[in-house]
Amino acid sequence: MRSTTPRRWRSGTEPATARSDLKLRYLLSLTFTPLFALATAGFAVWAAFSPADGAPSRGTLTGFAVALGLLTLFAAVDLVVVIRRRRTEL
Repeated sequence: MRSTTPRRWRSGTEPATARSDLKLRYLLSLTFTPLFALATAGFAVWAAFSPADGAPSRGTLTGFAVALGLLTLFAAVDLVVVIRRRRTEL
């Protein structure tokens, strides 16, 4: 039996069946996952070989590598989710 009260109240003018553009998400995830991975590796190598008193400090470079690693992980997870949803919906 269906409840008459919605689980969440809609506050905007979005349609009740709004969906994300899976093709665009697939393209963006497919593009940025390897790009972020290469940037992560680049910053990690740069941090490893930078002098201790260099202009960008090792901590800064390591921070960039960690941030880009998290973006790589997020893009890869999104890619897996999009592929799974495309298989079930198309």
